[in-house]
Amino acid sequence: MDEIVKDIYNEVKNRCMLPSNAYGIGAWDHHIELVYKIANRIYNEYHADYYIVALAALLHDIASVTNKDFTEEHHIIGAQIAGDLLQNYDISKEKIEHIKKCILNHRGSRLIPKITGEEICIADADAMAHFYSVPSLLKMAYVDKNMSIDDGSDFIYNKLERSYNKLSDKGKAIITPQYEASKIILKRNF
Repeated sequence: MDEIVKDIYNEVKNRCMLPSNAYGIGAWDHHIELVYKIANRIYNEYHADYYIVALAALLHDIASVTNKDFTEEHHIIGAQIAGDLLQNYDISKEKIEHIKKCILNHRGSRLIPKITGEEICIADADAMAHFYSVPSLLKMAYVDKNMSIDDGSDFIYNKLERSYNKLSDKGKAIITPQYEASKIILKRNF
């Protein structure tokens, strides 16, 4: 199974490096790989299966980096892409379906109930990644969106606030120090 994780890691990273990826390699460097690392660090807290978590974390945004037009429905299309990729490996249909469900349910903006430890872990790792990639949020606000200092600060603060509110209680307990620090940095709590 470790070889499968390695193959999928390379597949997703390679897709992120393609010129057709509108988000550039930053999608890998500042989000997908980060979600994977966070999920690997916390999966035991959720009593989750390592391989399901590792594969779902790597594949959770595969649709967005494959085609920018897929971004709005990336959770649905990503689950389909993941299923297509994973069927080429010696993985049970049940595990593939579980991985697909983690991808389908990872979006915090979609209030789909997350039932298993794996689903909660992936959704939490996705939200937590924002707190570990504040520089990419700064770039988004001030370079990509050309916002003023105050508007950018508000944008980043609101993004982090939404991410925090989407976390499970367990996720909130893990990320609260970073959440509190972000409020200080963004001058919301001093």
